[in-house]
Formats: sequence, structure tokens, C-alpha cells
Amino acid sequence: MIIKRMADYDRDVRNDVAGVFVDAYYKDLSFFTKDKEKLKTAFKDTFCADIFYLAEIDGVIVGMLACANNKLRAIPTDKTSMKKGLGVVMGSIAYHLLKKEFSTPLTYPDDTAYIESVATSQTAQGKGVCTALFQYVIKELQYHEYILEVVDTNENAYRLYKKLGFTDTQRERVKHSKFKGFNEIIYMSYCK
Repeated sequence: MIIKRMADYDRDVRNDVAGVFVDAYYKDLSFFTKDKEKLKTAFKDTFCADIFYLAEIDGVIVGMLACANNKLRAIPTDKTSMKKGLGVVMGSIAYHLLKKEFSTPLTYPDDTAYIESVATSQTAQGKGVCTALFQYVIKELQYHEYILEVVDTNENAYRLYKKLGFTDTQRERVKHSKFKGFNEIIYMSYCK
């Protein structure tokens, strides 16, 4: 397995990264369209290549992890990309709904990273891809603290984060949990 920063690739991997992203988050993204190709088009130009780390097996991108900070977010929402992939009306709706989630600046100190957009392709699940990505960024990057959030229904991810040394720092109950499909957001932290 090879792990490197998206910006360090000498080939265009945006469509590959969009494929992993759409597969991993399809349940949530399918609100905008059920067409995975349209979703890939909407997102492929939005990934911040400087903070995305990719896992590759046999030349195929199989995992991703973004290490955002107080200067860069992983997927700054772009209205033009959303409209290009989803059409004018749905693209505008997607932009307005996702802008706060993906584009709000983080207020963490300079030595703190926010882990977002962690995903493994369906073909590589169970092969240690996420573990390898986490171990790589924690070892290679100079942050003192790593923060992430996970929903309470994502038990596999929660167990993985605990195994990697992350600890719960806060739990927040959500409104309209039946509609959202989870009851709590769990905030977790790892300090070097």
C-alpha cells in the first residue's frame, strides 16, 4: 500500500478520489441525485489536494483521509462545481446546504488538525486502509492534537478510532434523530 498526499500525484486522481468519496457518503449525497456520475462531477474539483492523503493499492486509489486545519478545509463547497454536476436548481440547493458543513473555517489552534472525509472503497474494506492512513498522518504531520467526529451509529468507525488511541471528549444529542439516522455526534481527540 502506498500513501501520499493528493497534491503529490503526477497524474490526475480527482475522479478516483470522487469515486471513493461518493461511494462512502452515497447514503447522504443521494438526496441530491441517485446518479453517482453526477455526484462525482459535482465534487471532483472541490477536494483540497494539499490536505488529502490517499491510499493506493496496485495503482488504484482505495482510501482517503483529509487532515484539515484552521487555514484549509477538505472540501470547500464550490457553487460552479455543484451546478455542473447536479444542474442549476439542485446544484444551488446542494451548495447552500453543504456550504456551512464544508466551508466554515475551523477555530482550532495551529497545532490541531481536524480529520474529515475518511473513506475506504468497498473493494478495500477490512484491509487496514483507514488504519494505515491514520498512522501515516499522525506520524508524518506535525500536529499535536487530532480531532474528529463520528456518529453513534457508525460503530465500526468508532471502534477503529478507539483502537487507534482516540478518546471521547464530548457527545452531542441531535435533533430529528429519526430523520438523520443517528442519535449523537461523538467528538474524539488524539494527542501526541
